[in-house]
Amino acid sequence: MSGLLETLRLATTALLANKLRATLTTTGVVIGVTTVMAISAVIAGLDRSFSEQIEGIGSSVLYIQKYPWIPNAEWWSLRNRRNLGWREHDAVAQQARSVEAVAPMISQQIRVVHRDRWLDGVAVTGTNEQYRLVYGADPEDGRFLMPADLHYRKSNCVVGSKVADELFEGRDPLGERVKIAGLHYRVIGVLPEQGEILGFDMDSQVFIPIGAFARHFGSRRSIDIAVKVSSTDRLDDARDELTGILRRVRRVPPDEEDDFSINEQSLLTNLYRSLTAALYTTATVVGGISLLVGGIGIMNIMTVAVTERVKEIGIRKAVGARRSHILGQFLSESIVVSGVGGLLGVALGFIAAWGLDSATPLHPVVTVGGVALGLGFSAAVGVIFGVYPAARAAALNPVDALAQGSDT
Repeated sequence: MSGLLETLRLATTALLANKLRATLTTTGVVIGVTTVMAISAVIAGLDRSFSEQIEGIGSSVLYIQKYPWIPNAEWWSLRNRRNLGWREHDAVAQQARSVEAVAPMISQQIRVVHRDRWLDGVAVTGTNEQYRLVYGADPEDGRFLMPADLHYRKSNCVVGSKVADELFEGRDPLGERVKIAGLHYRVIGVLPEQGEILGFDMDSQVFIPIGAFARHFGSRRSIDIAVKVSSTDRLDDARDELTGILRRVRRVPPDEEDDFSINEQSLLTNLYRSLTAALYTTATVVGGISLLVGGIGIMNIMTVAVTERVKEIGIRKAVGARRSHILGQFLSESIVVSGVGGLLGVALGFIAAWGLDSATPLHPVVTVGGVALGLGFSAAVGVIFGVYPAARAAALNPVDALAQGSDT
């Protein structure tokens, strides 16, 4: 242990004698570690945010829609797809055995008004009472839509928390009326605050009976059908069952592809994973190039140091220093240089993450894994690029070293 500490002391002393050289040598390592740290923090923050938001889509919910969330290269072939309507909804609701709830949905963004106050861009959605079961949309105050609201096409609505706050300013909205596209709806429920899901404000919504929506806004449009599956383990079975039902109802010939899409949370998750993997790979390559440049710099500087200190090496060997001692000293100097660069890179990575958190919508999260990765890279650079000059120093013959040192 004392031998290791003595080796590190000698290495540190030698580096402090050449501060400018050591500083310039660490620059590449600092840049590389900072890059890896900052990008890993951003990705970790995105992972946390994405995981929290994607839960709002529902891991056990399938979405029957006219178009896929992620179109393939033949997107132009989707334009001629027929709309989804009540025929498909009724078939799924009556025939599907693997589902717990089925909610049709049609949405339109529009201004909502109450007296002299209004809110633009509110997502007005026509749906049924089973929307509550599909999404767990239990009102904080009042109630959600009921079968009677649907049957009689009542002008009742359930509002999101932002709509309630903006239009009623702390007053109880239950029983009050809001105007949507010139028509009045009575507020029967207020949903709790939910935040955003993938950029969509869940609190800026109003839900009305889908029949009332069709009557007031027109029915010649495709509906989306959200299906709550009894268990995530049955998603594949439910998808197959729904595909068969829809193909029969829509009379799709056996030799033709589906003219509808069944979307689910995993599609977005897989896309996100592929995007972040590409981002992380790019960051690793950029950081790796910086570390490579830093490593080459370390090797060059250490090689120069060996040449300059030939006499010192000869004297140490002449008084009994073994090859392992010389190898350890120069390798330690290389590791100390890269280690200091790694620590500075980690510190700058923390600062970069803090700056991004303060100045952008991103919320980076510095993880233990990110710190370990940065320090591990820097240590590896010190070892790999310090081996050659250290081995060269250790291989010097003491007589030749003293003679060469006397000449210089």
